[in-house]
Amino acid sequence: MDEVVRIVEEDGVGHKEPIVIEGLPDVGLVGTIAASYIVEKMGYKEIGYIESDLFVPVMVIHEGRLKTPFRIYNNEDGSVVVVLSEVAVPPKAVYPLTAALAEWFHKIGAKLVISIKGLPVKNRMDIEKPEVFAVGNNDDALRELKDKQVEFLEEGFIAGTYAMMLWECMKRKLSAISLLAQCYPVYPDPGAAASAIESLKKFSPKLMVDVRELIENAEEIKLKARDLMQQTALSAPEMQKGMEQDMPIMYR
Repeated sequence: MDEVVRIVEEDGVGHKEPIVIEGLPDVGLVGTIAASYIVEKMGYKEIGYIESDLFVPVMVIHEGRLKTPFRIYNNEDGSVVVVLSEVAVPPKAVYPLTAALAEWFHKIGAKLVISIKGLPVKNRMDIEKPEVFAVGNNDDALRELKDKQVEFLEEGFIAGTYAMMLWECMKRKLSAISLLAQCYPVYPDPGAAASAIESLKKFSPKLMVDVRELIENAEEIKLKARDLMQQTALSAPEMQKGMEQDMPIMYR
């Protein structure tokens, strides 16, 4: 039987225990903006892509060349892998996508999986530099966060792709964390992505990317990301349908 989600490696990962960074569309597009910026500024090489009949039938064009929106990149020495998407993840694809990715992360011997997402706050306009909080999926991940002095999200809940990614990695005994940057609830937020990248730097000397350009070009990035933000906003209600009924009573 064919796999529901197929991860196609066009080139192998050049390191035995890479750190994996995952940036998929979510509130504020924090993960997608951060991952795309890292790939562009650090000159990472595209090594593969992800395909599925569950994804919307869309391709993207960059510099006149056709590309799949779900792509995988590797840095020069292979120690950092980046997974990103330029289209929203359909709700029906969340479970098979996260399971397939976690299985692939296990296969390549990932040392740590870091997902980047937004944490919507109503007073974002009043926040000059968004804070970043973290969630870990096991004791090793929590120790890593304490060592890097990243503040925990002590109580609450996360939903969708990132929640399932933490869970699927935990099932495979992979250490994984989510970095949650304060962001606008309904607008693309390059400032939040910049804060997330600053936190990422604590986990590898290979991630020393300058975020000044990201902040300086924030308005241009917001315009470019408008359509993807709309896609993500349309997917969110369906993904979270029934969540209020299923949430623990303490969070209602």
